[in-house]
Amino acid sequence: MKKLVTLFMAAGMLLGGLSTANAIDFKAKGQWIVSADFGQNGDFTGGNGITGYDGSQDEFEVEQRFRFQLDAVASESLSGTLYFELGDQRWGNNGNGAALGADGNNVIEIKQAYIDWLVPQTDLKLRMGIQGMALPSFTTGSQVFNDDVAGITASYKFNENVALTAMWARPMNDNYAGRNAHGVNNYQQNFLDNVDLFALALPLTFDGVKVTPWAMYGMIGPNAFRNSANPRNYFDVTGNNAGTSSGNFRTGMFPAGGPTHGNKLTGYGQAVWAGITGDIVAFDPFRIAFDFNYGSVAYDDSSANRSGWLASLLVEYKMDWVTPGIYGWYGSGDDNDTGNGSERLPFVSVNNTNNAFSRFAFNGDPNLARESAVGLAMPGTWGVGIRAKDVSFVEDLKQCLYVNLMGGTNSPHMANYLVHTRGLAANSNAIGMDSMYLTTKDYALEVGLVNTYKIYENLDMVFQAAYVAMWLDKSHKVWGDSLMNGRDDTVRDAWNFNLCYVYSF
Repeated sequence: MKKLVTLFMAAGMLLGGLSTANAIDFKAKGQWIVSADFGQNGDFTGGNGITGYDGSQDEFEVEQRFRFQLDAVASESLSGTLYFELGDQRWGNNGNGAALGADGNNVIEIKQAYIDWLVPQTDLKLRMGIQGMALPSFTTGSQVFNDDVAGITASYKFNENVALTAMWARPMNDNYAGRNAHGVNNYQQNFLDNVDLFALALPLTFDGVKVTPWAMYGMIGPNAFRNSANPRNYFDVTGNNAGTSSGNFRTGMFPAGGPTHGNKLTGYGQAVWAGITGDIVAFDPFRIAFDFNYGSVAYDDSSANRSGWLASLLVEYKMDWVTPGIYGWYGSGDDNDTGNGSERLPFVSVNNTNNAFSRFAFNGDPNLARESAVGLAMPGTWGVGIRAKDVSFVEDLKQCLYVNLMGGTNSPHMANYLVHTRGLAANSNAIGMDSMYLTTKDYALEVGLVNTYKIYENLDMVFQAAYVAMWLDKSHKVWGDSLMNGRDDTVRDAWNFNLCYVYSF
């Protein structure tokens, strides 16, 4: 905390001087969150002494997070933004500075740092630096790419109906050490280890209708994921927890369990995505929204390839006191061929996506609460749901109730192979597996209730309850006794209560 105080004191002194000298207008905004969770079985397991939420958390935990954004505005044509984050800090944990004395390792992260400027004499807007980038979506939030990343975004509005956005992002580069296990520099450091993404989106806006087609191309260096300790390895399938952004990439860009062949990657992997999203309010009070995403990534080794699609649809009806809606999604799943790669939609990272269909089963909570019990993203699953959002009977209190029935679209034969040949569990976070790997014989039911009460203009209290009942097929040909990788194979439903206070300014 001392580091944080010193940082902001120095920033204040510096900005005070700059404001006078250069007539720069500094604007600050931020958010404090204090959140308490109580729940069990976040990985759907139990027994063997496991009584907490998962292997790393107790049933009851309290966390906090602070975000601070500072905009230095020179004019309407030029500004810069610096966005800090302190947290997530789990109370009592010395590793993140929240234990007794509060002088542990306070991790102050720079989430974003970029400049915005308008090309002189034009309407072309440019954003350069570490920024939040997301592909378009009007339903769930992007299931392909939504995260903080270094790059450039250019946007141009031709008229009130047509605009164009272009993006270049560099998620990874210069991370390959190029040394063997003995530290001998026999391999070229930082050689062919870059990952670059190029995207175009064409927002079209008409009376009551918004439609945005988009496309993205990616090039993936063969050393981007190679084990630096032993470069002779075909592919490094260890490390990089699935909760990190780089872990997201490993999860979303390769088949479950990783490639099955032993071919060494020597050339760039080629990735292509395309999609279209729409939002129709022309039939007010009805609203119809849809997404369609297709993606394919190909490597030197065909067993590392991955391609598939995901579609979603939402229909809702806006009333004075409630907006009821019905929705569904379907994503292609893996077939029974263990050597031809994956048939699921590849994705880069959905770290910043707040899934509008599911706050608990998928990556859907916008504040600070347990989430992603089933998975970060939706590829390889199907689902239907109903919800009643913006329910308001009491002033300053809004509620949302939702129910989702979902299942997997992956082949049971593939699950059997993953268990008995690769030694993976249903809830493995191995390469290519996004938490629960659901097959066509596996089902889940999610029920959630969210209550948001506005205490003050800038202070919200959010209480939510969520439950996911899971039915995994444990027949001999699917998960069997190896369901939980040698542990008690009883599937225990995941549930969680969360009380969150959010102060935004």
